[in-house]
Amino acid sequence: MSDAQPSRPPVAYQRLYVNIDHVATLRQARRGDEPDPVAAAQVCEDAGADGITVHLREDRRHIQDRDVERLAPIVRTVLNLEMAAADEMVALALGLRPAQVTIVPERREEVTTEGGLDVRRGGGRLARHVAALHDAGLRTSLFIVPDDDTVRASADLGVAAIELHTGPYAHASHDPRTRAALAAAASLGASLGLAVHAGHGLTADNVGPVAAIPEVEELNIGHSIVSRAVFMGLAESVRAVRRAMDAARGGVAVDGGGASGH
Repeated sequence: MSDAQPSRPPVAYQRLYVNIDHVATLRQARRGDEPDPVAAAQVCEDAGADGITVHLREDRRHIQDRDVERLAPIVRTVLNLEMAAADEMVALALGLRPAQVTIVPERREEVTTEGGLDVRRGGGRLARHVAALHDAGLRTSLFIVPDDDTVRASADLGVAAIELHTGPYAHASHDPRTRAALAAAASLGASLGLAVHAGHGLTADNVGPVAAIPEVEELNIGHSIVSRAVFMGLAESVRAVRRAMDAARGGVAVDGGGASGH
């Protein structure tokens, strides 16, 4: 779908996007007004978040349309809208115009996102959605498993970025193969000109090895931050992850002065 892009060099500073879905999960338990995800986004930004991520699910189990409508004009950093590859969601994104759209797989019966997009099988539909978003000037990313063929297929679709599914690593961080798979996919993605993001199941305790992968420019972390906020407050929970990322990132070598994230 697009011409080959030059390889992206590593960057010293790694962005932290905070997913605030589970602030909305808590609110929806009572179908009330609090806690307010918009207020949570502002706290996260004040605490150092480089972006705010929300997943507007087709079943509206946590984030609601109104939340995204309210967030779009007030987020001071970057609003990253996660959504399924569906016509309804593309239409919403075109209307709301977030800074970034991340297309994710979605099944109604799952508790949380269980895998990556089947980019090769769903390439035709994805290409149509990516083209519509691209034509509107929206930056697109695909949530994928760290697999070479999937990384290459994503690049062929012309997206700006990929987000590597870190769930297998989070569930078996003691297994060096899970981190190695992420590192290999990140290296390949960057060599193809893709911005490389990562997320799912990351915490302040396990984020270090992923944060240390030079090509990973951005991490999306949500459930752990919101969970730990119950005990330490939201701002400090964000800062704890930021500190862990920065500590791991301290040894990342940078070639050519780094690369712009957006």
